[in-house]
Amino acid sequence: MLASLTQLLRYAPLIRSLVARELRARYRGSVLGFFWSFVNPLLQLLIFNFIFTEVVPAARDGGQGPYALFLFCGLLPWTWFNASLVEAATVLISGGNLIRKVLFPAEILPIVSVVAALVHFGFGLVILAGFMFAYRVPIAPTDLLWFPVIVFAQLAFTLGLALFLSAITVHFRDVRDLLANLLLVLFWATPVVYSLDLVPERVRPFLALNPLAHLIRAYREVLIVPGPFDQGARVLVIAAASVLVFFGGYFVFDRLRDTLAEEI
Repeated sequence: MLASLTQLLRYAPLIRSLVARELRARYRGSVLGFFWSFVNPLLQLLIFNFIFTEVVPAARDGGQGPYALFLFCGLLPWTWFNASLVEAATVLISGGNLIRKVLFPAEILPIVSVVAALVHFGFGLVILAGFMFAYRVPIAPTDLLWFPVIVFAQLAFTLGLALFLSAITVHFRDVRDLLANLLLVLFWATPVVYSLDLVPERVRPFLALNPLAHLIRAYREVLIVPGPFDQGARVLVIAAASVLVFFGGYFVFDRLRDTLAEEI
């Protein structure tokens, strides 16, 4: 496995090329092109903001600033995570012609799915920055130093799951349908549209088992919650656990690598 990981570093230019191709292909023939990368998350934000401020106001945040900011800080990382896994689950099947080529490293395809979704996450951050400027949210430079660490933790965690799902979906096609249902449950089990403070005490230990709950909380505390960020130790633990998830996902992928071409 270590040899395969070392080889993977050599394919960084190929990954960049495939990510660029994926982004261009997604908006080919579109009049607005990459502008949709800004429109889609903004529309999602406006819909959820309306529902949870006008229709169900009791689900607003627990005093962590304007709800639009609170909501967007949860939606952006969730959308990145969700889009990555949905795409990665079927990317090997749809890219079967590449998998059958002897010299093509199959793990690149799920990695491209995650990195392409990360690019869209970056576009969404531009919108978030605009809202933060409009609401005059102060940011401590020392807090921002933790932001790349949180992104790295989510990247490693998502890559590990993407590699695992992409490999087992080739063998068990039911995983695609199961994943859709699991992601729906996970969305509502993650404090994306509601505050953890609104969750009954007896339920919080179960939500604490969800790594995304900790990551989204960390995003919010770094970006929109006033005061110094004091959860650095927790973020480092999550980052270390995410690296283990990545190695675990890659291990499973590497063990199934030789069977992928014939199953596709």
